[in-house]
Amino acid sequence: MNITGAPEATGSVEASEATGNVQASEATGGIAEFRTAVRAWLDENDLTPGPDLTFDEHVEQLGRVRRALYDAGWMRYGWPAEVGGLGGPAMLRAVLGEEVATRDLAEPGIYSMIEVLAPTMIKYASPELAAEMVPRLLDGSEQWCQGFSEPGSGSDLASLSTRAEQRGDRWVINGQKVWTSLAQFATRCVLLTRTGPGHDGITAFFLDMDTPGITVRPLTTMHDREEFCEVYFDDVVVPADRMLGNPGDGWKLAMDLLPHERSSCFWHRIAYLFTRLDQVAAVSDPADDRELGDAYLALHTVRSRSYGTQKRLQAGLPLGPETSVDKVLLATAEQQLFDTARDLIPGSIELLDSELRTEFLYSRAASIYGGTAEIQRNIIARRLLQLGKE
Repeated sequence: MNITGAPEATGSVEASEATGNVQASEATGGIAEFRTAVRAWLDENDLTPGPDLTFDEHVEQLGRVRRALYDAGWMRYGWPAEVGGLGGPAMLRAVLGEEVATRDLAEPGIYSMIEVLAPTMIKYASPELAAEMVPRLLDGSEQWCQGFSEPGSGSDLASLSTRAEQRGDRWVINGQKVWTSLAQFATRCVLLTRTGPGHDGITAFFLDMDTPGITVRPLTTMHDREEFCEVYFDDVVVPADRMLGNPGDGWKLAMDLLPHERSSCFWHRIAYLFTRLDQVAAVSDPADDRELGDAYLALHTVRSRSYGTQKRLQAGLPLGPETSVDKVLLATAEQQLFDTARDLIPGSIELLDSELRTEFLYSRAASIYGGTAEIQRNIIARRLLQLGKE
């Protein structure tokens, strides 16, 4: 059983320039031609990571992959010229991420953070700041993190309490964030703070992580990785020109960012999960086809849904509460896949210290990170089905 192929999209790609090994003619024919060209380049340029990487080495590999793809031009397609991009639809980014994921070139979870943070900077930062900073994320020279969740303010983001106080042309920040991915590696942080009461009292900043007063403490997860951190802010000074948007725009920024976190980056993750399904199928008994088929259908369902989200992005349409459906389907499919692996390969999870065991443990968080399954179902009920609060 080989089911890693993805639905092909069609459409034109307009490229204003070419760089490195990228020729404009490779992209102007459409998405399918772009995919073919990317595959040919990856076949000729080996970016395969070494075996048994630590999490630190996964982050190093991510930087290596981004640098190579940026230097060759691939990472620049699908992004606007104003931030160093080469233009074309967002679907090009989805295709590139899918090819990276299916070849296991970079861990898809951390690779896909670019789909969350770069669009936020492009929309909310000043044009000058976005033009300066976004290329540093695209080319792998920097990692960024997202300072949203706090102790007691995870899914209930509106209750955050990290405070920013204005002092002349600067702001001073005090508080704590938690579950901040890659904070120990991050050069910058998209940070939500409280500057007043209610939703209109939330303000976002783009913070340098080497600013005095910031303390980062990694947290070890049950799959034995330090992917998340606690971050403490003690009288951290931020220039006023690092505010994203205007005072009070933080809630709006979050509502624009979270749909990307809950959907647009999933295309890479889904492609990666299909490769894992192929691996399980390769060592399973043919009599297990029904369970494998159920896992396939769950993944195919979320991929079909994710494809619709990618088409919305390609059409320039905003993402909104409908992305909570993407999130619920992904969590369900991911957990079903690794439950199937546990059932069909006895002892692979419980007895062996294997990559499959690590994947199974990580899948337990799929219904928590990015907003819990309960929160997503509430959003679907209230904002999509108009069922009210009860």
